[in-house]
Amino acid sequence: MSESILHLKKATIFQKENMILNDVSVEIKKGEFVYLIGKTGSGKSSFMKTLYADLPLKEGTGSIVDFNLKTLQEKEIPFLRRKLGIVFQDFKLLPDRTINKNLLFVLKATGWKDLAKMNTKIEEVLDKVGMKTKGFKFPHELSGGEQQRIAIARALLNDPELIIADEPTGNLDPQTSVEVMKVLQDINKTGRTILMATHDYALILKYPSKTLKCDGNKVFEVVQKVI
Repeated sequence: MSESILHLKKATIFQKENMILNDVSVEIKKGEFVYLIGKTGSGKSSFMKTLYADLPLKEGTGSIVDFNLKTLQEKEIPFLRRKLGIVFQDFKLLPDRTINKNLLFVLKATGWKDLAKMNTKIEEVLDKVGMKTKGFKFPHELSGGEQQRIAIARALLNDPELIIADEPTGNLDPQTSVEVMKVLQDINKTGRTILMATHDYALILKYPSKTLKCDGNKVFEVVQKVI
């Protein structure tokens, strides 16, 4: 039986007092690549934020990478986030330091101490996204696609069990989007689970996979038509 990495049952997701999504029952198994689609304002971001505990789960049950979202304590949130890799649409790289120092900052912040091991890890993740020679550059010296590859490398630093990518191709042109998608596909082929929110239906057609949709305060799986 495949191992469940994310499981929500009859979950209700709120932003402050506003109910955003209701009666959400979703399961993602280890090694799956899952898209999350839906119009702007349909609750995709709120769904994602609940998974990395930016929003509390108030109703229903939920577990992610062996953490119970319903009973999660504030002090446990950093440990949950270490088991998740989060990729944002706008890269969120620190502009005042090189790529290597961006990645070093994350490792130090998550408890790494040994500089030699940190440098080895940085080289390893940059190699995985085809950016091994760019570590000395500053973010502004890189293209959007290169910055997003770095953001993916950053998400890989702590060997996450699940990568949550929130519109990772949203700011990129179609060709660059395909390149970034290939990087994510390669990472998925190594057995890592990926949940990717996207508006890019061309990518979904090109790389079909399990798809969840936010619509009408619900989240449900959609069956892709064979084209």
